[in-house]
Amino acid sequence: MADVALAFVQASRKHLVGEYLPKIRRCLDLLPAGDVWWRPSPASNSVGNLVLHLSGNARQWIVCGVGGAPDIRERDEEFACEGGMSAADLTVHLERALEQVDGALAALEATVATSPEELLGGRSIQGIDVSVLGAIYHVVEHFSSHAGQIYYITKMRTGEDLGFWDVQGGIARPNW
Repeated sequence: MADVALAFVQASRKHLVGEYLPKIRRCLDLLPAGDVWWRPSPASNSVGNLVLHLSGNARQWIVCGVGGAPDIRERDEEFACEGGMSAADLTVHLERALEQVDGALAALEATVATSPEELLGGRSIQGIDVSVLGAIYHVVEHFSSHAGQIYYITKMRTGEDLGFWDVQGGIARPNW
C-alpha cells in the first residue's frame, strides 16, 4: 500500500511542478504584455487571473488544507484583478506558490512512505469534507483544467504553436 501512496504523491508533484509550471511559464513568456490581462469576454478570465487563481487554490488546498498552514486566501481578488502584475511577476508568483505546494507534498510523501493511510485522512477545505487524497486530486485536476485555458488563450493571442511536444517518427517527446 505504501508503494501506491508514494506513487500517487510523486505523480502529483510531477504534474504540478514538472509539467504544468513549465508549460504555463512558456505561455507567460510568449504572451505580449497587453495580452496577459486580456479577457475573451467580461464573463471570462485572463491568463493573469487564471495564474492568480491557480496559485491561490493550490496553496489553500495543499499548503493549508493538507499541510496545516493558516488559510489567508482572498479568492475574489484573484478574479477581480485587471492588471498590475507583469508576466514575469506572475511567473514568480506561481513559482513561489508551487514551491510551497511541493514542500507540503514532499513532507506528505515522507509520511505516506510509512503510513499510507494518511492519504485517507479527512480535511475540511472551503467547507468541503475531503480526504487528503481527494484534496491532492482536486488540485491536480483543477490545474489541468485552467492550464488548458491558459494554453488556448496563448495560442489564440499569439497564433503560435507552443512547442510542448517534439514529434519525430510518430513518437512524441515532452519539450518543456
